[in-house]
Amino acid sequence: MRKFLVLLDDTHECLNAMRFAAMRASNSDGGVVILSVIPAEDIQHGFGVAELMRAEARERIEAHYEVFAKWMRSRPKVEPELIIREGDPAEELLRVVAEDPEIGIVVLGLSSEKSAQNPVLTRLLRDVTALPCPITLVPGDMSKERLEAIT
Repeated sequence: MRKFLVLLDDTHECLNAMRFAAMRASNSDGGVVILSVIPAEDIQHGFGVAELMRAEARERIEAHYEVFAKWMRSRPKVEPELIIREGDPAEELLRVVAEDPEIGIVVLGLSSEKSAQNPVLTRLLRDVTALPCPITLVPGDMSKERLEAIT
């Protein structure tokens, strides 16, 4: 089964990336892997505090994931999988792709704001040979109707 890997974050454009991945997976009998990365700098404190921060971050991620997962499960044949990692989002994305040979496409949301930065995309484009599969960039301001038409 071909899987679509989507990076879960707090950006507006993440929503369209999730929609696109779920629609494509549903239309192609594929799967969706949702990766969320807790940045290392967010939990670099004393041991007790770090464990608490890690647990809180996981709770937030799981709640965020459940919102997307509920919608995805309403699509035919889509059962998303959640992976939570700690570290650099681009590096963890590359690791997940390397570990799962069924991942065939990475889907990233693209901000419509010209000043917006996407460090994951910047890192992936710096060395395109590091990623053994295509990247699909989904504009954050694309309508649901347009997404459905192209998937």
